[in-house]
Amino acid sequence: MPPTPDTVSVALKAATSFVVNAVEVLRFGGLQTDEEPSPFEIVARRPMFRLRRYYAPTAGADGLADVGLDEDEPPRPPIVLVPPMMISADVWDVSPDTSAVAALYEAGMDPWVIDFGSPDLEAGGLERTLTDHVVAVNDVIDLVTAATGRSVHLGGYSQGGMFCYQAAAFRRSRDLESIVTFGSPVDWRGSAPLGVPEDVIVNVARFVADYVFSDHSLPGWLASTGFRLLDPIKTARAQVDFLRQLHDREALLGHERQRRFIGGEGFVAWSGPAIVDMMQQVIIQNRMMVGGFVIGDHVVSLADITCPVLAVLGEVDEIGVPAGVRKIASVAPAAEVYEFPVRAGHFGLVVGSTAASLTWPTVAGWIGWIENTGQRPDGIAEVAPDAVVDSSPTSAVMLAADGAIQVAGLGVGVVRGAGHLAVSALQTTRALGYEALHAAPRLIRLEQIQPRTRISFAKIMTERARTQPGDACFLFSDRVHTYSAVDTRITNVVRGLIAVGVRQGDHIGVLMETRPSALVAIAALSRLGAVAVLLPPSHSLPELLRLGAVTDVVADPEHASRVTDAGARALVLGGGGADRDLHADLGPGVVDLERIDPEDVELPRWYRPDPGRAGDLAFVVFTRSSGTWQSKLVTNHRWALSAFGTASAARLTSASTVYCLSPLHHPSGLLTAVGGAVAGGARIALSHGFDPATFDEEIRRYGVTVVSYTWAMMRELVSRPANPRETLPTISLFMGSGMPRGVWRRVTDRYPGTRVLEFYAGTEADVVLANLSTTKPGARGRPLPGTAEVRLVTVDPDSGAILTGPDGYAIPSEVGEPGMLVTRPRLRIDASVRRLRGLFRPGDAWVSTNDVFERDRDGDFWLLGSAGAVVRTAHGPVYPIQVADALGDLTQVDLAVVYGVPGGAGRVAVAAVSRWGSQAITAADIGGALASVPSAGRPDIVHVVDHIPVTNWYRPDATGFASRGLPKAGPRAWIRDPGTGEYVRLTKAVRDGLLPTE
Repeated sequence: MPPTPDTVSVALKAATSFVVNAVEVLRFGGLQTDEEPSPFEIVARRPMFRLRRYYAPTAGADGLADVGLDEDEPPRPPIVLVPPMMISADVWDVSPDTSAVAALYEAGMDPWVIDFGSPDLEAGGLERTLTDHVVAVNDVIDLVTAATGRSVHLGGYSQGGMFCYQAAAFRRSRDLESIVTFGSPVDWRGSAPLGVPEDVIVNVARFVADYVFSDHSLPGWLASTGFRLLDPIKTARAQVDFLRQLHDREALLGHERQRRFIGGEGFVAWSGPAIVDMMQQVIIQNRMMVGGFVIGDHVVSLADITCPVLAVLGEVDEIGVPAGVRKIASVAPAAEVYEFPVRAGHFGLVVGSTAASLTWPTVAGWIGWIENTGQRPDGIAEVAPDAVVDSSPTSAVMLAADGAIQVAGLGVGVVRGAGHLAVSALQTTRALGYEALHAAPRLIRLEQIQPRTRISFAKIMTERARTQPGDACFLFSDRVHTYSAVDTRITNVVRGLIAVGVRQGDHIGVLMETRPSALVAIAALSRLGAVAVLLPPSHSLPELLRLGAVTDVVADPEHASRVTDAGARALVLGGGGADRDLHADLGPGVVDLERIDPEDVELPRWYRPDPGRAGDLAFVVFTRSSGTWQSKLVTNHRWALSAFGTASAARLTSASTVYCLSPLHHPSGLLTAVGGAVAGGARIALSHGFDPATFDEEIRRYGVTVVSYTWAMMRELVSRPANPRETLPTISLFMGSGMPRGVWRRVTDRYPGTRVLEFYAGTEADVVLANLSTTKPGARGRPLPGTAEVRLVTVDPDSGAILTGPDGYAIPSEVGEPGMLVTRPRLRIDASVRRLRGLFRPGDAWVSTNDVFERDRDGDFWLLGSAGAVVRTAHGPVYPIQVADALGDLTQVDLAVVYGVPGGAGRVAVAAVSRWGSQAITAADIGGALASVPSAGRPDIVHVVDHIPVTNWYRPDATGFASRGLPKAGPRAWIRDPGTGEYVRLTKAVRDGLLPTE
């Protein structure tokens, strides 16, 4: 049937309109509309931003708009809207029908918008960092607060919402009424976009940060292309629909500005440093979740947010995955967090018909509710901090895929099957283990160390300053000290030390609280080639100075007077700048290193930085045994063995943060906690001292992943009532030495998902044992790679002397048999260390650790006690740690100690236990707990005490009990019946019979 004239006319008209509209699109990039943007004024200009105020009243003399000029109109609550980095600020006003600012203004709000501009068109724009944007948001809050005279509401879309969270944490929610975010994920790892497995997105982010954007930026057109490729089916369908309706101008005009915005006009360049910063902190280190987010020289945690939060999330959002958005409730437990789910994608949350009909009316109602002028809108639900969140990253993707598949007519089952197959394949990359790839070079380096190999604490710090200068080295008092800044500080201190006469090889004491200046002082002495003598804050300081051959001591202002009173010269460091005042009564033997200008110091010709070699003496530490101080010598090799071994065993990387609670004068502090962190490139969080009351707060703020400890330190932590705010998944590891087995179990119960990494390190012997198992609490583990060869040798049960066989060589201990741990150092042995010659063959040289161990069938070593602490009784040796751990397995036992007292028939082994909780301890409990201990090794008496004291290093101390002799008879003391082996009540008559005769 031939076409009618009307049909031909309509077709020609449509074709003509199509051509005309197509030419307009080609010429101008789109159809010209008569829509006008909402009116605004630029009320403030800064290098980072321009602050827009929409529907602004008349500007005042200060350039900021005055508010409330109409006395009949109530003051409008101000809301500051923050765009993402790569999207224009016009996202809040794309078109009149979907404009956020217009809708909020009509609802009675006072909208302000931050405009970051186009970085590629701004001076220095492509050098902007993530910190610059967060600080800009913080500054704008101050500006709007000053202009309006009241606190503000803060809103952000996508990454702009992340800026809002970070800025709110940075200012501790000051001047903030509430936060509203739109599709802003907090967890980018566990809930990655598009369902990408966590390991994959982390490794991709690491590659992008290191090799793609380290010196490049992301152009706006590429950002637009990437955004559209996230949903290629929807993008293609939109293009087809546009072409099919190109002849109908009226049908297209309503969505034209929105189409052009998504098509490229709404996207701006993204600076390379900001991308790298986001990849490092948000994805690789996951700082939004674990805390420790670095903003300039400050460190913050989202747990510092205390104002109400509304998280608007898209149920089919493939970028801001709902599970990742909801995580704000768990990381900001002090805030009241609410959510408002919308059936929309990432862009549809803020632009489009859904935003106009749902998002903006609900947000306006939320602000009214917060302002106490209305009811809470329907659809908004509160989210508890401990709410279980579906962490599957594929749920939103599958919802989005369902809709696209239905439109495209594809088979749902086929596509889903292919998607799950791809995800499963990607997840197999977890078997590689990024940490293992990093651990291998450390272990290889350890194996290659020879006596003259240059290696030291300062040299490793120098390497870190060269390879990762901008990374955080120390976190202290909420401040960040980068490796570069620390390296400069170390160099300046070295010049000061040289100026006061310190030379390579000198023994210089260090008596300081755990603070950055103390670590700098130790590193400076290492860089100079001097020996750092680490002094504990003891009343026996004159004795320690004599043992360490020290005449000069680097001290902080708090300890300077003690140094001079002990007869040494105090070199005062830290505690403030060059203008700080020292106490007038410090005496003449004080030199303030802070007052020395490093530029005025001429370096001598003998000075070479980092001269230390593996066999050189690096540190002197002190231990106390039986009331006597002993000095222990630590070589650079011994330090490196602990440092690299710890970094490997704990899998420390640049994403780790080690909370150094161990005192620096304790061997585990410098060798394990600090040494491992430096060797692994991790951050070191320092505290003013272990305080259980502030532990959780500092853990969150610093983003701590690893906590160091000594002995029973963590007992004080787990003895506190549980706090819901401890649910943050930050701590993955507790590492240290000496944790009692009962405390070990309580720690893992209190912090589920964590593990304890127990070390044993011989101070002068090149041996480090580590318990990498999660099933053997109390074990010291096995030798780390690079450590010295170790063996157990049988000792005489009465004297403790090493037993020899018919051939004159030492007798190796069998499995499960006590033995002295001896080591065969790889490098030369210091002359002051006693050698054991010809132990297993002629001419060999071994070193005794003076600690008794036993080895199980798996090859793990269990410490029984030091040789000096073994109680040698008539029925055999009683090993203190073995008995204390067995008693500590009782749930009603807090701590246990073992000591010996004189008796009528020889030494009597006594165990003291303190109670955990209110449950009573019975004789049957004691007998059952000690059933795992060989009969000859069980204590003669067990008694309950009110409290067991600990030393400054948190080691349970039995000295006071031993000095009081046999415990009193009573219902809380039991004696072992030699006939039955059971424990019975200790009576006065039996006790009197045990007393030594006069």
